[in-house]
Amino acid sequence: MANTAKINKRWFYLGTGVFAMLFSGVLYAWSILKIPFKEVFDWSDSSLAFNFTLTMCFFCLGAFFGSLICKKIGPKITLIIAGVLVGIGFVVTGLLNADLLYLLYFSYAILAGTGIGISYNVVVSTVAAWFPDKKGLCSGCLMMGFGVSTLLLGNLISMFFENESIGWSKTYIALGIILAIVLILAGIILKRPSQDTALPAPKQRKSVSKESFEARDFSTKEMLKSFTFWRAFVCMAFITAVGNSVISFARDLVISVDAAPALATTLVGVLSVFNGFGRILTGAVYDALGRRRTMIAANILTIVAAGMTLLAVQINSLPVCIIGLCLTGMSYGSCPTVTSAFTSSFYGQKYFSTNYSLTNFNLIVAAFIASFSNSLLISSGSYISPFVMLLILAVAALGLNVTIKRP
Repeated sequence: MANTAKINKRWFYLGTGVFAMLFSGVLYAWSILKIPFKEVFDWSDSSLAFNFTLTMCFFCLGAFFGSLICKKIGPKITLIIAGVLVGIGFVVTGLLNADLLYLLYFSYAILAGTGIGISYNVVVSTVAAWFPDKKGLCSGCLMMGFGVSTLLLGNLISMFFENESIGWSKTYIALGIILAIVLILAGIILKRPSQDTALPAPKQRKSVSKESFEARDFSTKEMLKSFTFWRAFVCMAFITAVGNSVISFARDLVISVDAAPALATTLVGVLSVFNGFGRILTGAVYDALGRRRTMIAANILTIVAAGMTLLAVQINSLPVCIIGLCLTGMSYGSCPTVTSAFTSSFYGQKYFSTNYSLTNFNLIVAAFIASFSNSLLISSGSYISPFVMLLILAVAALGLNVTIKRP
């Protein structure tokens, strides 16, 4: 009975994890969060794009160091540290003035990015440990929470920005306080299963039998020596770069095809809805069809998404652009779910936290590609050049994808 109660509690932990990820995902609402810096301080698009690139770098570094810290002091204190970093980061961002662009990089990218990276890794690895039988579903639910944040919080943030009695500064400060509280509470609640907890074993499915292999825990060093890892790493980086690029300029992209600013803000939220939907759908598909089919399907979806958005820009069509955004959201949402489930399935659970954080370094590569996309946009004055490049990368990813085999 005691063990059954422990197992049943895993759904409560999953719910807590989703709630924490929901607030942490506000980091991805950058196309909305950057508005006051562009309008009030007149900071350049390239400066703000670099901030997002830097944020992704420190998000990945935070995830890596979070995994190491969590091993030594456990998830509770690690999440409390993350909450403090994020809280300070957003509060300081809310106190910026026009002369302090470098401080934006420090407060938002370094402090908040690192803190959310830490929380992301700790929440995913802690909750995933309770679901060896439902890796894809667990990852999908957590990533869904992270993905829909922009829709649920983005429009609210935009509304507060436009409210003269509140404004952008107070909004950032309030966000910092709320994020700190949510992550600290998650740290107090979440626990890893004890060694005597008998969790359900994963079910063998006929659909994945062709790629089944003896489960084994790979150390981080062993994983990095695996050519399979590097093929998957580059493949995921190229796929992620499409979504990363679109997220960094999503609002401006929609406005460029004649959408009203209010509609553009809403459509950024729609992008995040499909991001979240893609995450949970990919988790379910992964459990049902296996790694190979799921990754190839996600890759093909990315190619279609990039092609559709390119077409929308060429013919200046808002409806086609909306379809492109929805498909991009779904393809981008598939990436973290596949990354988490792939790392766990191929390289085991024992070193999952560190292995997963290193696999997530593909986001750094994707962030720099996104930065280059913004540079292409600025230099060419058109979205056509960046999307041609992204489409080529998505096709190249498919070439790598079909060669990925078991380690």
